[in-house]
Amino acid sequence: MKIPSRHALLLIDVINDMAFPESEALLKHALPAAKKIAALRKRLKKAGVPVIYVNDNFGHWQCDFQSQIKRCSSPESPGREVAKLLLPEDDDYFVLKPMHSGFYSTSLDVLLRFLQAETLILAGFAADICVLYTANDAYMRDFALVVPTDCVASEDAKGTRQALDHMKNRLKARVMESRYLHCG
Repeated sequence: MKIPSRHALLLIDVINDMAFPESEALLKHALPAAKKIAALRKRLKKAGVPVIYVNDNFGHWQCDFQSQIKRCSSPESPGREVAKLLLPEDDDYFVLKPMHSGFYSTSLDVLLRFLQAETLILAGFAADICVLYTANDAYMRDFALVVPTDCVASEDAKGTRQALDHMKNRLKARVMESRYLHCG
């Protein structure tokens, strides 16, 4: 019998075509973060931590997650390098979200309770929008939060810094570089 880890890694909007006006600014910060996320995901999966992709469908209301992966990793997608670094594995979970928070009108809370998660490790894009709103809703549901500083990105460093400060000071998140994060 597998013992629940009590942690879950949420990868927020990492499978993203980045086909929007500000994408160039975000990609500049997202690609280095994606490399750190890939390493963290590998380490945490080895420790038995479940990985949950929490993704916008970006207005593609008739698309499923596999279609989104295909679109976001295609040669014409500006976000293809990030998406290819972070492709899900067969045992990963996914939740499609219609708005900024991973909890808004989704099954995320039910999935986390099923997995018996108590601490959520948040990584992804954009730190000052979707990661922050997901963190806020997780905090209101009494989840403990960990945010690896090198595994989130916004369009600029100031936005990321402000979001991290808010999560640390208002949402009681443990904020640290991913290399200091250990589960198990």
